[in-house]
Amino acid sequence: MLDTNTITAIADELVEAGRTRTPVPRLTQRYPEMTVEDSYRVQDLWRQRCEANGRTLAGRKIGLTSKAMQYATGITEPDYGIIFDDMVLENGATVEWDAYTHPRIEVELAFLLNKDIAGPNATLFDVLNATEYVVPALEILDSRIEMEGRTIVDTISDNAAMGAMVVGGNPVRPHDVDLRWVAAILYKNQVVEETGVAAGVLNHPGAGVYWLANKIAAHGDTLKAGELILAGSFTRPLWVHKGDTVFADYGKLGTITCRFE
Repeated sequence: MLDTNTITAIADELVEAGRTRTPVPRLTQRYPEMTVEDSYRVQDLWRQRCEANGRTLAGRKIGLTSKAMQYATGITEPDYGIIFDDMVLENGATVEWDAYTHPRIEVELAFLLNKDIAGPNATLFDVLNATEYVVPALEILDSRIEMEGRTIVDTISDNAAMGAMVVGGNPVRPHDVDLRWVAAILYKNQVVEETGVAAGVLNHPGAGVYWLANKIAAHGDTLKAGELILAGSFTRPLWVHKGDTVFADYGKLGTITCRFE
């Protein structure tokens, strides 16, 4: 386990990397003894630094919940990160490509909570009972740590690679649709690049939400009413470049799009 001074130095380094958009060398290369617990300590301190700078918590993201994403990253367990209100973009947004470190796009569902969910014994039924709406979302992945050779420890420290999210389409109540069978077609510049079904996320997209409630319970934390929970991608990440337009068709749940300039 890393000492407090080292954790503080890493968190401050990542805040600065986010400001300058310059990724830092891989943490596990410099601190091979670093653990998953250390990485969540870094993330928590990074969150405190951001909140002290005026950023406001909007929700959480869950990552690496599907086999598609685990195969793409070589990482076999879910992780989580923080969503601040300045990370939530409207459907049709024009996104500044240079604001990110070569962004990638993922296709997801987001859960808007109207009740708290507290672990450590939360279930899928608790999630469905606490969800006001489920809505399509695109996650924009970013990286404050160099990509090559990353492990779960690097990714968690990097706020689970959260950059931003675009929310759109048709919000639905969780009991009005079979969430396992929500599907999406992802286009880049009018070409189909990825397709996926939401059951790819732990067999039910709500499963990641109760996993998260149970995970953070160990730190005395709960998911709160009003939070937006990004439940995990059911496609592989799609690289995007300046000038690209991304469009996702969720069928009855509508469409969502953004353009990178």
